[in-house]
Amino acid sequence: MLGLPITLATPPLGGPCPARADVVIIGGGIIGIATGWALARAGLRTVVLEKGRVAAEQSGRNWGWIRAQGRDPDELPLVMDAQRWWRGLPNRMQAAIGLAQPGVMYLAGSATEEAEHAAWLIHAQAQGLDTQILSARERAARMPGAAPSPYGALWTASDMRAEPWVTVPALARAAIADGLGVIEQCAARTLDIVAGRVAGVWTEQGRIGCDAVLVAGGAWSSLFLRNAGVMIPQLAVKATVAVTAPLPDVFGGNTAGPDLAFRRRADGGYTITPSGWHEFFIGPDALRHLRPFLPVWAKDLCHTRLQPWAPGGYPDGWGTPRHWGPHEVTPFERMRILDPSPSRGLPARLARRFRAMFPALPTVTLTHTWGGMIDTMPDVVPVIDAGPIPGLYIGTGLSGHGFGIGPAVGAALAALIRNEKPAHDLRRFRYSRFTDGSRLTPGPSL
Repeated sequence: MLGLPITLATPPLGGPCPARADVVIIGGGIIGIATGWALARAGLRTVVLEKGRVAAEQSGRNWGWIRAQGRDPDELPLVMDAQRWWRGLPNRMQAAIGLAQPGVMYLAGSATEEAEHAAWLIHAQAQGLDTQILSARERAARMPGAAPSPYGALWTASDMRAEPWVTVPALARAAIADGLGVIEQCAARTLDIVAGRVAGVWTEQGRIGCDAVLVAGGAWSSLFLRNAGVMIPQLAVKATVAVTAPLPDVFGGNTAGPDLAFRRRADGGYTITPSGWHEFFIGPDALRHLRPFLPVWAKDLCHTRLQPWAPGGYPDGWGTPRHWGPHEVTPFERMRILDPSPSRGLPARLARRFRAMFPALPTVTLTHTWGGMIDTMPDVVPVIDAGPIPGLYIGTGLSGHGFGIGPAVGAALAALIRNEKPAHDLRRFRYSRFTDGSRLTPGPSL
């Protein structure tokens, strides 16, 4: 049972696959839809293939933050560009997506965290971001109902939010109106490689001939690429999210503290989740990619619960096939929607933490809980690049940042596919960093 509060009762988008397109995009999340929209508006015949439903996985399960605060410095130009796109969105589509600009506040829980905030502020200032350090008194003034704290906060007033499970399907409908083809419940099986370059995609409905393919499959990208002989060190972690019933407005901004992150929702409730805590399922790829992931694991081990057995059917499940042919049923057809259960007991603890943070609140009642698999890379930044096979492009590993930054990533990928120069420097996000001996080190993000 899908715990996510989205409606899947509507008929699937699209119809039979075309015999040919200019570009085929694998994955109906925000990266695939944003890239497809940009390509369709440029006049390219573009088809997005989604094995399940648009935004039914992480693009609809995330927190809904559109933030620059705390990002890797190399991502900041992209996310600031994306925010300009988001601000112009109401003029491009007719949909209530909960878009607002309430700001983001990171609450320090120690003097060490205050120092980390101050260190990251240097990167914000270099990009002209409106981030500032708040004292404990200024923090309390902005959040008057919160339990007192002796520590300050990091505050970015320009950061935004939207409701993801509404937004991405709305983007898909707007893109379809501009000529994008979106076909749900149609899994891409493998690439068709002719004379060493991409010539098409084999799907469960048959073959689509094309000149270019973008793999934007989120947590499934590595598995799809591996079958085509392309290796990327991508893994996924599980996060748990809960939604409260409507509550008094204690703070309208997006907030992350030492133990809890939350944001006000358009329906009057709050989305609440652990701040920086997740579960990791150990599977074959986890062992295969142990070495490149060691730095990030060493940093986050105290915030990670290790699970010794990746469930069957998951992208890194022990029994999940790694190789198949174009006429075989694939893991993508066997699991249309990756729908992990929320961590047992955690939602109730989240409700108690939220109530303790704002003691004057009435009883905190939860209406929905769900889990989501966040695809991540060893250096916690994405791949935005052409792949090693001519005609192959990769947009994956957004590491929990995809919703907010998605429009700018889509524009960058569309430029690459059209053989144009992207608007931003993408060297940090190149595919070859996994093969050229580069040291994979997470940047100074928060």
